Parts: sequence; structure tokens; C-alpha cells
Amino acid sequence: MTARLRKAIKAKSPGLSHERRLWEAGHDVVVGIDEVGKGAWAGPLTVGAAVVPRDRRIYKVRDSKMLTEPEREAMYERVADWCRAWAVGHATPAECDELGMSEAQRLATRRALADLGVGVDRVLLDGKWDFVGGGIAETIVKGDAISLSIAAASILAKVTRDRLMRDAAVGNPLYDLQYNKGYPCPRHRAALQAHGPSALHRRSWAWMDDLRWNGVPRVAPASAQQALFD
Repeated sequence: MTARLRKAIKAKSPGLSHERRLWEAGHDVVVGIDEVGKGAWAGPLTVGAAVVPRDRRIYKVRDSKMLTEPEREAMYERVADWCRAWAVGHATPAECDELGMSEAQRLATRRALADLGVGVDRVLLDGKWDFVGGGIAETIVKGDAISLSIAAASILAKVTRDRLMRDAAVGNPLYDLQYNKGYPCPRHRAALQAHGPSALHRRSWAWMDDLRWNGVPRVAPASAQQALFD
């Protein structure tokens, strides 16, 4: 059983208004999509895709950024069991370097959609950028706080990636990945200055130029980190 929601987020429940509008228009499979890891220095870029049922609700689903790590972990199995279909796709650090972040996000999304195992009618995306294409996507600013499908996808993606980073920390103990999950922070920067990047780090990024440790050169990005924060 999940714990009671904190008062600060109790009233901030995402809904199904966007999904219902698409269902009523005849689109049966509506997929919510959210990404995590785009701003990290290390680890994969991860995209979650979730198809929620029309006739069953579960409570306490929120945008993953609103939840603490224990709260997200407690919700993960409930959300996974509740969804009609769900999947998570990744782009590796090497792919992020080789393709650039925008194309890496498209790649991770294609992988997530391919693994759903169902035909996709429409897609709901968090943010302003349509990284799906094909005329089937609808962007929603702050969609992870508004759309229940996107919020579910955000939990599935975030917990999956966090678990991967905790596992990766075992073999890479110098970078505190179990705590920072690959994101920028002072201790992560200090570890990079002292030890240089690991195989998990994105080596096309500008922070590589700032390292006093110079055993590994910066990788030339495919498109100069285009649209990093689209």
C-alpha cells in the first residue's frame, strides 16, 4: 500500500481530459510520453510511454518530479500493473554523443513506441516539441502535471532510469551515481575533475572542455548539442 500523499501535492492531480477528447474522436490507443535524463551528464536518455485504461483509475499518480524517490518507487508497480500497455526506451550515452540530444530523444521514443506491442493512434507529449512526428502527436505544456497518461509515463521512465543508475554506481563508485543519477551537482563535477569521465558519461558536452584532467578528449557532437533544452 502506498503512503498518503503529502498535502503539498494532494490537490495537484493530473486528469484525462485530453485522453477523453481523443477517445471520443475515435482514437482508441492514446499514448502518453515523457522523457528523463536529457540534462544529465551521464547515463541514458530515457523515454517512457504509457497507455492508460478508460474504465479504471488509480490514485496518487503525479508528475514524477513532484514525488520523492520512495514515493515513485511505491507507485511504480501499481502504475505498471494498471496500464493497458507501457514501455521504456533508451538512447545510450554513446548514441547521445553520436546523434546529438534531439535525435537521441527521437531514437529513444521510437524504441519505446515499438516495444508497446500495440498500434498507436495518437500521442500526448510533455512540452512544446513534437519529437514523434507523423502528424499523430499533440504537445502539452506542463503535460506531466495535466495528463494522467503522461504522468504515468513519467513515473515509469524515471524509476526505470534511476534503477539503472543505481546499478551502474556499483561498478562506477567514484561519481555518486546512486545519489545524483548522472545529473550535474558539485560532487559530480569534483569527481570528473579528479578522475575524468567514465564510459557512462556523455563526452560531447561542454563540461569536457572544463576538465583539468585531460586523459580523454571531448567527442565532436553530431550537431553541437542541438536543441538541448527544447
